[in-house]
Amino acid sequence: MERMKFLKSMTAAPGIPGFERQVQEVLLDYLDGCAAVSRDRLGSLIFRKVGDENGPKVMLPGHMDEIGFMVNLVTDEGYLRFVPLGGWWDQVLLGQRVRIQANDRWVTGVIGSKPPHILKDEERSKVVKQDAMFIDIGARNRDHVEQELGIKPGAPVFPVSEFEKMADPKMILAKAWDDRAGCAAFAEVIRALQNSDHPNVVYGVGTVQEEVGLRGAQTSAQMIEPDVCVALDVGIAGDMPGVTAEESPLKMGKGPVMYLADRSVIAHPGLRELVIDTARGENIDLQFSTLMGGGTDAGSVHLVGAGVPSLTLGVAVRYVHSHQGIMHLDDYEGLVKLLTAVVRTLDWDIVKELHK
Repeated sequence: MERMKFLKSMTAAPGIPGFERQVQEVLLDYLDGCAAVSRDRLGSLIFRKVGDENGPKVMLPGHMDEIGFMVNLVTDEGYLRFVPLGGWWDQVLLGQRVRIQANDRWVTGVIGSKPPHILKDEERSKVVKQDAMFIDIGARNRDHVEQELGIKPGAPVFPVSEFEKMADPKMILAKAWDDRAGCAAFAEVIRALQNSDHPNVVYGVGTVQEEVGLRGAQTSAQMIEPDVCVALDVGIAGDMPGVTAEESPLKMGKGPVMYLADRSVIAHPGLRELVIDTARGENIDLQFSTLMGGGTDAGSVHLVGAGVPSLTLGVAVRYVHSHQGIMHLDDYEGLVKLLTAVVRTLDWDIVKELHK
C-alpha cells in the first residue's frame, strides 16, 4: 500500500478509547504476512517480527485510540448528552461534526449549545463548558433515538475530519495524527525489516486506551516483557502565532522529535544518546522537547518487570487534541528512517549496557 493511501486509511479509521477495532483492521491489512499477530485482553494489537530469535525484545508501541466521546444520556427531546474520552479543550468543540455508532449504522450529529444571541452579557464572555453542550442528530424524540436508531447510553461518538493536502503538499490535514502517525511508523518499520537482518525481535504494538491512562501499553508490555522500548507519539508544534520557543521549540518540517521527559517518564540516558548518535550517523535532524503536561505509552512500559529502558520519539503536529491536526511528511519520513536504524543497532551487547 502506497504511503499516502496508508496514512489516509489510518487517520480516517474511527477509533476512540475502548473502540479501536477499525484501526486494528487497517494495521492487519497493511502488515498481512509481515509478522505474527497476537492481542492482549484489552485489545492491543501485537505484531512480532523476528530477526534473531535469541536477541533482545524491542517494543515499539503507538496508540491506536484518538480522543472522542461517549453518550451518557438521551433527553426526552432526542438530544444526546455526552462525556469526553480523552483530553478535550472545550473551546474546540462547538459546531463540530461527529458520528455516533449504533449497532450496524452510523448517525451524524453536530455539537451544539445555547446560541450566543440569547445569552446574557456576562455569559457571552465565558467559554462554554462541555457539560452545557449536547449533540443534535436531528431526531424527533427519545424513542426515535433509542428504538429506531439504536443509540443508547454507552454509544461511542467519533470526531469527523477529512484527510487533505494543504498549500504545501507535504503538510497534511487530518484527524487523529495523535497517534496514528506513531502506529503507521512502527508498521512501516516492520515492513522495512522484511528483507534485512536485525539482531532482535521487534514488537510493533498498536495499544489501546492511551488517552485515558496508558492502559494498553501496560497490559501489552506485561505480555511481551520487553528489554527496551521506543514509544511513538506526537509532539506539540510551536511554530504558530502566540507560541514561544520556551513553550514549545518544535517546528514543522525540521525533523522527528525526541521527548527528553514528560509527566510519565524520563528518557533513559543511554538510550537517548544511542538515538542521538544514530540520528547524526543517518544525517537526520532531531528535535527535542519536554511535555510535563502529558504522558506517553513509555510511561507504562518503563515500569514493567524490573524496568525497561525507554523513551519516546514522534513528529510535531499542530492542533493536537482537536478535530483537525497538521503533520509534515518530511518529519514522518525522518521518524521511520531513524526508528529503522535504531532497531538495527539494538543487539544484546548494546541492550546489556542499557541495563546497567
